[in-house]
Amino acid sequence: MKVEARIFFIVAIFAVFMAAVYWVWTALAATHGAEPVGIVALFLTGGLAFLAGSYMQFVARRIEPRPEDREDAEISDGAGELGFFSPGSYWPIGMAATAALAAVALAFFHIWLLVIALVALLITIGGLVFEYHTGPSHD
Repeated sequence: MKVEARIFFIVAIFAVFMAAVYWVWTALAATHGAEPVGIVALFLTGGLAFLAGSYMQFVARRIEPRPEDREDAEISDGAGELGFFSPGSYWPIGMAATAALAAVALAFFHIWLLVIALVALLITIGGLVFEYHTGPSHD
């Protein structure tokens, strides 16, 4: 996870640097001062990237080094099972539909429809999470 943390730290540094450049550039080019929305968005992008990178750095210290983190790793070191992936699930379609319904409800500011969409979204998220849950085994 160290590689991913470095990538996020690089993105964070780039976003903060570009926020400073954008701040100066818009302050010099505009007659009303710097444009605040883009500056805030770039600073928040840098902060979010730093947050993700620091989390990955935190996790990387507590787990065994993966083949991606070692300089002497071979390709065969990464072989093996990566996890279980659902062969076919309809829950992501339901999640997308209810998220789209929530977006439409927000766009037209229909609170009643937003409440329905959020409840349906929670149901579809629960369905996806517990799709293959079989309960505790009683041996």
